Amino acid sequence: MNLWLTAAVALLPALAAAGWVAAVADIENRFVALELGSTLTVFMLMLLSVGYDQPSFIDLGLTVVLLSFPGALAYAHFLERWL
Repeated sequence: MNLWLTAAVALLPALAAAGWVAAVADIENRFVALELGSTLTVFMLMLLSVGYDQPSFIDLGLTVVLLSFPGALAYAHFLERWL
């Protein structure tokens, strides 16, 4: 296990905490947890890409970036109806 993989594993508790908040918190905090989770996922995919020397993980990370922003905007649009 090298330094890159250790850094990716170190982000797992923060990702788990964001998932827990997204599951049980009120609706405003769920939105923040969604954004934090997508950011942490991208960071972890980039670290895993370097750690395993697999350039395809970078493509997956970029896809998550491109899909998480419109998804968050759609979530915020529907969230506005209930607030």
